Amino acid sequence: MSNPLDSLRDQITTIDSELLELLARRRGLTNNVAETKIQHHIPVRDQKREEQLLIRLIKQGKAVGLDAHYVTQLFHVILEDSVLNQQALLAERANPGSTLPINRVAFLGDKGSYSYLATQKYFSRRPGEIVEMGCQSFNEIVQKVENGEADYAVLPIENTSSGSINEVYDQLQHTHLSIIGELTHPIRHALLVAKPLQISEIKTLYAHPQVFAQCSHFLAELGNVEVKTCDSTSAAMISVSESGRDDVAAIGSEAGGALYGLSAIKSNLANQKENHSRFIVVARNAVTVPLQVPAKTTLVMSTVQTPGALVDALLVLKDNSINMSKLESRPITGNPWEEMFYIDVEGNIQDGPMQNALDELKKITRSLKVLGCYPSEEISPTRVAAVNALNE
Repeated sequence: MSNPLDSLRDQITTIDSELLELLARRRGLTNNVAETKIQHHIPVRDQKREEQLLIRLIKQGKAVGLDAHYVTQLFHVILEDSVLNQQALLAERANPGSTLPINRVAFLGDKGSYSYLATQKYFSRRPGEIVEMGCQSFNEIVQKVENGEADYAVLPIENTSSGSINEVYDQLQHTHLSIIGELTHPIRHALLVAKPLQISEIKTLYAHPQVFAQCSHFLAELGNVEVKTCDSTSAAMISVSESGRDDVAAIGSEAGGALYGLSAIKSNLANQKENHSRFIVVARNAVTVPLQVPAKTTLVMSTVQTPGALVDALLVLKDNSINMSKLESRPITGNPWEEMFYIDVEGNIQDGPMQNALDELKKITRSLKVLGCYPSEEISPTRVAAVNALNE
């Protein structure tokens, strides 16, 4: 007897295939848009145009029975994809000769780690095949790029739940590599097991120390469970997969766990439900960021040991209308009680205000170094007031 749902599912499958073809056609047209923007020096984003587009789509959606939230969320994803693809194309054009047929990328852990997933996400928009180079420490990652074994490194630098990853900042203090890109990746921790079991049956739990910090509330509820730290989330998953035991678990992503035959028995373990990690991409050579593309610049500096020296440096940014998005301090190795300051700002070093600020900072700081100017991949969604969308 045939399943009464088969006919409906066949129709849905056909529509899904048509949607994919339409999305591919739309993406192709946005690449043509990028080419036009290159020729005429037009900025990648036009948020007024995006707002008008969303208002029109919300009204059209309402007419065919689709609610505004559904339409808005769907097209936020589509618009973000369009912006990121255009930025990648402009960056490729601005750096002739930088495109490689093979991208050797070093990252923390093995297949399935969050760094592995971030690497796949970042390079999916770049031409060339990826050669994955899993490493067991941040120092090993940096060394592979410095000595030419790898072309790029992907490094986690901060998390919305556990904060800055200080060891990475310490690596940046001593390397000659340049930051050439960034991305933010959602971190969704799940409890992963090799065979179905109850949480109360778990005797040993494996995870990276940062993961334990991000899931401390969940750990507090577990009770008498042995906690074992690993160099990466992939190492934790491998430990469970190879243990042969029915009473062990790991914390990691469901996608990563699936690569090792693990399944999730509990999800959303992080203290903060909106949990994201920011990653940077580093290489031996700096990149040129087209002025049409929103850019970030990361600086490292040390100030003179006088009252108000840091304030004076930050006022230089304010006076040049440069927005600072992050300030991080780290000790200077070998100089007790002295610190280096890492600063992320929104700006392109080719811009007049940024050049003025750098010139002024060089005069009032003990040392100043640009760690990288790179395209910003934090694509803020265009907001549309519901009243506007329904009344215009």
